[in-house]
Amino acid sequence: MTEDFHGMATRSLENEYLRLDYLVEAGPRLVRLFLAGSPINLLADVFDLKIPTPYGEYFFLGGHRLWQAPESLAQTYTLDLTGLQVQPIPEGVRLSLPADPHTGIAKALELHLSPDHPVVTLEHELRNESLSPVELAPWAITQLRLGGIVLLPLPAGPVDASGLLPNRQLTFWPYTSFHDPRLCLEDGAVLLRGESRLPPVKVGYRNLDGWLAYWLEGILFVKRFELEAGASYPDFGCNAEAYCNDKFIELESLGPLRRLEPGVSSRHTETWELYSNWHQLALPESLRSLLECKLT
Repeated sequence: MTEDFHGMATRSLENEYLRLDYLVEAGPRLVRLFLAGSPINLLADVFDLKIPTPYGEYFFLGGHRLWQAPESLAQTYTLDLTGLQVQPIPEGVRLSLPADPHTGIAKALELHLSPDHPVVTLEHELRNESLSPVELAPWAITQLRLGGIVLLPLPAGPVDASGLLPNRQLTFWPYTSFHDPRLCLEDGAVLLRGESRLPPVKVGYRNLDGWLAYWLEGILFVKRFELEAGASYPDFGCNAEAYCNDKFIELESLGPLRRLEPGVSSRHTETWELYSNWHQLALPESLRSLLECKLT
């Protein structure tokens, strides 16, 4: 299926449960996500949003992208509007971008669509094609439409027999206010409301549960990913982050920080799931009660 995203060509992966649109010349970028039977594109559309970088203007576009962490203008905001290569693979597609001329990092994203479930697996890859070692982490960022609420699960029980050791650690960015009304700290979860407001708000942490979720207009979007035991992660040890401003809300997962020698890749896998009811997600009773209060 071929369509158009503000004049940029797209194609689709589709089964009877969902449809996912991706760009065919820029990226890797995913720009639309629909649950079957719903007209709602869960992904944000911010086609005109851009910022200056050392290499020119970077366009966010919206939707899902692959970045390099830790974040910096020189290493992260490389341009990606041309040069994409598209290769069909069984039950999916591989989207690859040649190495950036400034950083030497090549990007690839493989999409695998389940034939009989509302599930997509995303294999993210950063490859060092420069002449020197680079320390980096793959950073999978999904921009979603405002209007919903993010659920970030937190550990609720003790981590040692006596219950004396800490079990939660949160990371905040300089622009984040503890008084931001979108941010809600609860026992067992952090909730972030997708409301249009500035300054932005961002929170990150070491997610032990391996999932993040967003509830919007009767649709539940779930990201799943793995935490590598003993590995170092960016941003004070974060493998999961959420961000909201006046135009979109983001769900972000990160792979471990690795020192990549020339010719070596780092990979990070996400699995996306869509549900028409948040009750379909297996949750502890405490979180179910919390969501009953917040979402009804």
